[in-house]
Amino acid sequence: MTATKESYLQSMLHGELTWVVGEQYVQTDDADKLGHSIDYYWVPEVWHDRGKELTPPDFVVHPGSAKEVAEVLRIANNYKIPVVPWGGGSGSQGGALPIHGGIILDMKRMNRVLSVDTVSLTATVEVGINTQHMEWELEKRGFSSMHLPASIACATLGGFIAHRGTGVLSTKYGKMEDMIMSLEVVTPTGEIINTLPVPRHASGPDLTQLFLGSEGTLGVVTKATIKIHPIPECRKFHAFLFPTMHAAMAAGAKIMTSRLRPCVIRLYDEPETAHLIKRVLGIDREGAYLVFGFDGQEEMVDLEMKQACALCREQNPEDLGTEMGQTWWDNRYKFFYPPYMFHMPQAFGTLDTVATFANIEKVYWAMKNVVTENFPQARFIGHFSHWYEWGCMLYARFIIDEPPTDPREAIALYNKIWDMAIRAAIREGGVINEHHGVGLKLGRMMKDLYGPAFKVLQDVKAALDPNNIMNPGKMGFPGGNR
Repeated sequence: MTATKESYLQSMLHGELTWVVGEQYVQTDDADKLGHSIDYYWVPEVWHDRGKELTPPDFVVHPGSAKEVAEVLRIANNYKIPVVPWGGGSGSQGGALPIHGGIILDMKRMNRVLSVDTVSLTATVEVGINTQHMEWELEKRGFSSMHLPASIACATLGGFIAHRGTGVLSTKYGKMEDMIMSLEVVTPTGEIINTLPVPRHASGPDLTQLFLGSEGTLGVVTKATIKIHPIPECRKFHAFLFPTMHAAMAAGAKIMTSRLRPCVIRLYDEPETAHLIKRVLGIDREGAYLVFGFDGQEEMVDLEMKQACALCREQNPEDLGTEMGQTWWDNRYKFFYPPYMFHMPQAFGTLDTVATFANIEKVYWAMKNVVTENFPQARFIGHFSHWYEWGCMLYARFIIDEPPTDPREAIALYNKIWDMAIRAAIREGGVINEHHGVGLKLGRMMKDLYGPAFKVLQDVKAALDPNNIMNPGKMGFPGGNR
């Protein structure tokens, strides 16, 4: 496209978009475009850090309603230009990067709690709301979403819906897909649809689950009805230090397979116990740190806590008591902020996966061995932070304190670690990701994970988005048209 034609197209698009949302809600200045060109994915961070130019959107559009979203998508289809939904910009997978330019659809104007049903215990919420603000609104009425992730202060509800996010209390209250009752979605061709009002039915396939985790590739979620919960009478914690990660895993798995209902279990391997637990909680001893909690009516909490502690003591751990459990809860977000969190110029990545109890330790050792044997400059630490009746999630990290200074060399090294570690997880029964999503970072591995079944997802994408305007190039789907 020549420069003249480009300017004509830009002018036409700008006029049409401002007609839909208002001139103040269409941004084209360099600062706003730069701010929507980078998220928490390490690759654009290092690219920007090394003074390289990022790929900006052409427009940043702030819709105020589902109707406005629909109109923007119709315009985008007419011009066949990409549209990328944007929440808080806190994702770590490059899922919201405008890698083909086009329109960033910043959803944060749509930020209201629309209604609270105190009979069914649900709330209907616009998805551009900051999740901490949503939680505060619910707490004023005596309820909680129980979705309390470390990114609660900077992420939106829509972002968590996009990648099936999870919070610290997921072991009892579920991940985002367990919290959703129904969705309002604008399809790529501009139709506004609503999924069925309840998540349990035999009325055909569940369309709600189709859009959950689709990362803006199948449409734009604009509204959600979510489950809410009464604020519990009490929440109590207990911590143990085990001689090995294997012993701690056996205890944690026994708690889950005994069908107790902890609200949280978190197990740190020996290196992360030595590195982070020591610094944050002050426990300066060798071993694997296991903490868990129960919430609800105090009588029930005390009973389940007693049984869980008895199961742990079968492995002969050091009993750290309730105080060190409560200290972990009080400091649970510190792990993700300075000075404890990794940051530039370090290279780092969160290799999260999930597997059954029969496979999760094999996954851990396969990933750890791949990283430590092939990349001696990297450290590997991990914890297990979201537990289910059948298995748990591994939140592993690699850290390189002095990566190459050349950004291309650094990114090549970074991608190679991801390739080898995640494929090792797949071989042992893991998946490519548990709750951060796929995005740009892991899209190349979707075919490895799904095999021939990936064609089904490609066919769904092609049917819903015939012009491939919705977040192209993510989740292993094709890139844009321009």
